[in-house]
Amino acid sequence: MEITFLGAARQVTGSCYLFETATARFLVECGMFQGGHEAPAHNHAPFAFDPSKLDFVLLTHAHIDHSGLLPKLTAAGYTGLIYATEATVDLLGVMLPDSAHIQESEAERAQRYRSRRRSQSSRETVTPLYTTVDAENCLLQLRPTRYDEDYSPHADVRCRFREAGHILGSAILEIWITENGKTTKVVMSGDLGELQRPILRDPTRIEDADILFIESTYGNREHKELTPTLEELVDVVDTTLNVKGGNVIVPAFAVGRTQELLYHLYDLTRQGRLRHLNVYVDSPMATAATRVTAQHLELFDAESRRLADWLAAGRGLPTVTFTASAEESMALNHIRSGAIIISASGMCTAGRIKHHLRHNLGRAENSVLITGYQAQGTLGRQLVDGAERVKIFGKEIEVRASVHTLGGFSAHAGQAGLLAWAAGFQQAPRQTFVVHGEETAALTLAEKLRAERGWAVTVPLPGATVTV
Repeated sequence: MEITFLGAARQVTGSCYLFETATARFLVECGMFQGGHEAPAHNHAPFAFDPSKLDFVLLTHAHIDHSGLLPKLTAAGYTGLIYATEATVDLLGVMLPDSAHIQESEAERAQRYRSRRRSQSSRETVTPLYTTVDAENCLLQLRPTRYDEDYSPHADVRCRFREAGHILGSAILEIWITENGKTTKVVMSGDLGELQRPILRDPTRIEDADILFIESTYGNREHKELTPTLEELVDVVDTTLNVKGGNVIVPAFAVGRTQELLYHLYDLTRQGRLRHLNVYVDSPMATAATRVTAQHLELFDAESRRLADWLAAGRGLPTVTFTASAEESMALNHIRSGAIIISASGMCTAGRIKHHLRHNLGRAENSVLITGYQAQGTLGRQLVDGAERVKIFGKEIEVRASVHTLGGFSAHAGQAGLLAWAAGFQQAPRQTFVVHGEETAALTLAEKLRAERGWAVTVPLPGATVTV
């Protein structure tokens, strides 16, 4: 069996792994590269394999860095099935068309820019990465699958999704691959959530694997504890709204982080720690994802279900407005104080959040809350790194608003959580691959696994092919 690491090797985004055996050829993940100047070139480059010759695709969860090139795969000739959990399939029904719309809009904007800089007779056109038609065709290939139930996408491959606790529908993959009469068990962690966190259930402990893939997004560090994170959230919101008289701007991933923030704002209101909140969720995709989330309460933990009961009672709730149209979104930029605006994208690379930052970064009474991972090269990373001026839509903006990084909200396990999950294996995997982490994080986690558990660990290079 050969495995090729096509993405998320010594980097966080672009997850994609090609498995090839004597009888089967399949992908796990088909994600978009995000952040940095090289991402567009990676995304537009032809696939390093023939999509028409794939037997099937497996997907751990809906985040675009794991799923975002699926419509491109379909457009390039892939006609097979894409297996994911039921909630992931529901989320992709929202996310992939939205991503396609962004691709089309960005291509149109680039075409207008090129036309202004060149003669009108230029015949060069900018082609979107994929279209809404490609996305809709891709959705027809999705096959919803339940947690903890075996399924066989191929005669020589058996699979099972287990809870990963990362976002709604996220899964750990167990894959049994039979080749020449011998079966090898591959376990892919996907993105792992922290233990004992509110909303989603804890990641499932897996006891055995021949080959293990483990993520390392935070493989070299820990998150801030949730309790002080919530205290900081209360302090920033109260000070900004009630003392400084400004707005709180929150870049947030439309799937997962937005819903978690709403959960905590509701719960802090229930506890009486925050009052009279006016919250605006300015992302059509986040609105749709919140609706999908409400349809899958069976995946929530007991604490979240208790909060749902309080919400149903409808007493003392924050005012939460989901904006839909572009006009409603633009109207938010006229609000000078008293608003919490949650908007995508989470790394400030596209979408409505860039407009809100353009209108709010220059005012000292405002605050920006960074609540998730910011990849190198993104606008969000610039803000985290303390940039005094940033460029948005070609215009330089002075950063006068206070920027706060709330590390305790990450949907990824920290180093201790990753090591605790790894400790669930009763014996060492024959080979462990550390993936989905920037180089320092991946190498640090690999060394920890070698030193503390005595495992054989590899940190693969991008594009590397290994035989196992």
